Amino acid sequence: MTLEAFTDGASRGNPGESGIGIVIKGEDGTVLRTCSRYLGRATNNVAEYRALLELLEMVQTIPCSRVVAHSDSELMVRQVNGEYKVRDRGLQRLHAQVVSLLRSAPYRFELRHIPRAQNAEADRLANEGIDSHTSVVY
Repeated sequence: MTLEAFTDGASRGNPGESGIGIVIKGEDGTVLRTCSRYLGRATNNVAEYRALLELLEMVQTIPCSRVVAHSDSELMVRQVNGEYKVRDRGLQRLHAQVVSLLRSAPYRFELRHIPRAQNAEADRLANEGIDSHTSVVY
C-alpha cells in the first residue's frame, strides 16, 4: 500500500510560537491519521523538520510499502533530497534524525515540494496546534 502524506510546520514569528500538522491518506484518499501539535518556540524551518520527523514516527505503525510525502517547505525538501547542503547546526541535527529514520524504514520514501495552496489541510492543523496553546478564552 502507498500512503500519501502532507506535513506542515508553522511559526508565528521566526522564531515564535510553533506547531505541526500532518495528514496521512490511504491509496483511495481516505484520511487514515492526522496530527496537530504545539511545539513551543521554534523557527519555521525547525517546525517543518519536526513535522516530517513526526510523520516518519507515525507511519511506523501503518503497514505500507511506499510513502509519498508532500511539504510546502522548499528548503527542507531540497535538503532531505540532497539538493541543498544543511548549513544550520540546529537543522543538521534534525536532518540527521530524518536520514537515520529513513535508512531503517521498511518502505520506499519520496518527498515532494508542493505549493502552499495544495497543503491547506496540514497548514490548518499546524495552526490549530499553535492555537491550542496560545488561545485565550474569555
